[in-house]
Amino acid sequence: MNITEAASCASCDRAIDGAMQKFCPSCGQPTPAHRIDWHFLGHELEHSVLHMDRGIFYSLKELMLRPGHLMRDYIQGRRGHQVKPLLMLMIMSAVVVVLSKYLAGQGVLDSAVFAGASTGSQAGAGTALDPAQVAKASKLAADLMNQYFTAFTLLLLPLEALAFRLAFGRTGKLNYPEWLVITTLLTVQTFVFWAVLLVLHRWVPQPSNWAVLLSMVYAVFSLVQFFQGYPRWKAVLRTLLGLGLFGIVSIAVGQVLALVLLVLSMR
Repeated sequence: MNITEAASCASCDRAIDGAMQKFCPSCGQPTPAHRIDWHFLGHELEHSVLHMDRGIFYSLKELMLRPGHLMRDYIQGRRGHQVKPLLMLMIMSAVVVVLSKYLAGQGVLDSAVFAGASTGSQAGAGTALDPAQVAKASKLAADLMNQYFTAFTLLLLPLEALAFRLAFGRTGKLNYPEWLVITTLLTVQTFVFWAVLLVLHRWVPQPSNWAVLLSMVYAVFSLVQFFQGYPRWKAVLRTLLGLGLFGIVSIAVGQVLALVLLVLSMR
């Protein structure tokens, strides 16, 4: 029997009450279930991605134009039209990777890593470490981060949330999971700037550096807007403190990874 003519829910088998029923009252499954065809896929694309009142474009627009309000709405439960922050993060991470490869012609972290390798080589010159090995370890760390860019981004998110949680303390009475959501949205902002600057990479050198700088400024704006009624100067200082703590942690993670690879390469 055609699934669109089914008399019961495809998920829980509850009887469909009538032709006007759109969702199963027991499990929320759309009723009747639609066969996957070109019309179905086009409908899903329109409503999940391209629809201007919901979907990824709507959420990105809101995140960039009124970021603090979007974050507050999401935290307070007004999420009906919003795409999940983690889904936005995954999508924008993939966009950055693709644009880096096909427009800039390099890995996402290439420019930063080569600079790090050069610094490491100079540091190794005055020690027992072989500068060539230091450079090789830095390059291996870069390759790993490029290959698993999204995974490293997800790995750093809990650390970023912890940095802001420590910086803001009990301000706003936010718990750690709520800070995870906020820092996920802040990271999405970074990727939006990064993607735009990669498109303009012929005119804007080192787009990743500019993206980080712009995202830091925008993080201040976003959190000042989020904490309405809280003294702005305090919100600015706490945001900068959170960014500083996270910057230190990020550098430490990169250094530890390079050090581990260096030790392994010397065996």
